[in-house]
Amino acid sequence: MLKHLLLNKESIHCSTCMLGHLCVPGGLTPSETHRLTELIKERIRIPKGTLFFKVGDPLTAIYSIRSGSMKTQLENESGHVQITGFFLAGELLGLDGFSEGAHLSNAIALEDTEVCVLKLSDLDALTHEIPALQHQFWKILSKEISRSHNLVLSLGAMRSEQRVASFLLNLSTRFTNLGYSPNEFILRMSREEIGNYLGLTLETVSRLLSRFAKEGLIRIHQRQVQLLSKSGLNDLIKHEQNSKKK
Repeated sequence: MLKHLLLNKESIHCSTCMLGHLCVPGGLTPSETHRLTELIKERIRIPKGTLFFKVGDPLTAIYSIRSGSMKTQLENESGHVQITGFFLAGELLGLDGFSEGAHLSNAIALEDTEVCVLKLSDLDALTHEIPALQHQFWKILSKEISRSHNLVLSLGAMRSEQRVASFLLNLSTRFTNLGYSPNEFILRMSREEIGNYLGLTLETVSRLLSRFAKEGLIRIHQRQVQLLSKSGLNDLIKHEQNSKKK
């Protein structure tokens, strides 16, 4: 069950939150940033495995993940599920619904998660007051579109080895942005979920992770991953690309 938390003066706001520099768009003056953070009046706690929003729900807000992680997925009439994204703390959720005014995917908590709520009605009013804010959100939307395009590229042009290597390196970059170790992290998603996202079977993902470990590229124990050679993973991607060209 979702738990809604109303914020007061004693609550931790963006200016004092350790992830505030990630959630709040860059390029704003201190006073503009303060006006934006004033719009965050509510947080929602989402237990692990809980559906947060579903396809077709009206888009009334965007959400900044304060703690935990989420996945988005689609399901067709036959019940086939396709995971379309994983979202970590400090990242924005719900951006895919801007064009239609409704959510285009189902969002489910990978673990106990808490999000900050930014209502679109409040945001729309503020963008008229601060034109730079609208520009910054267009940049964020552009990055979301780029992420979707990269997924299509991964599924259509990369071999299985490239997909898994690229996925690990992408997580490394995102954890670095969060201020965590770029070389050691915990996979919040299962191998089956990784396979679904990358268009691979569970067996293929497990086999490739084991192969990477044997080759000294990574060390893995259950969901704990240590990248021993990011350059080796990058070389694997380049080698596979060159082999395909030949």
